[in-house]
Amino acid sequence: MITPPAGVRILLATKPVDFRKGAHSLAALAAEVLGADPFSGAVLVFRSRRADRIKILLWDGSGLVLVWKQLEGSAFRWPAVLDGMVRLTPLEFAALFDGIDWRRVGAVREILKPSAPA
Repeated sequence: MITPPAGVRILLATKPVDFRKGAHSLAALAAEVLGADPFSGAVLVFRSRRADRIKILLWDGSGLVLVWKQLEGSAFRWPAVLDGMVRLTPLEFAALFDGIDWRRVGAVREILKPSAPA
């Protein structure tokens, strides 16, 4: 499991990319097509056409880091294929990375405090 640093922006590119692209090509794609600065420290997540593989790109201050993951026997749960990107919370990113439907992990619900009848 990869845990992004607290407060980091996690940007999910919704349109599939050519998975032959390396770190520099994905950085150029993020800048040109998505309008995201690949050197800002944001975590950029890209998907394959079959949605069974993801590439994660981030700048760690000294270089580009590229992580590649493939799920065996299933696919990542992905938003509809549109042009653009979606911003994820760290919890949603963790669910996506683990192959869980990230839309089902929302904000923590407030638990009401039980009270005694008056």
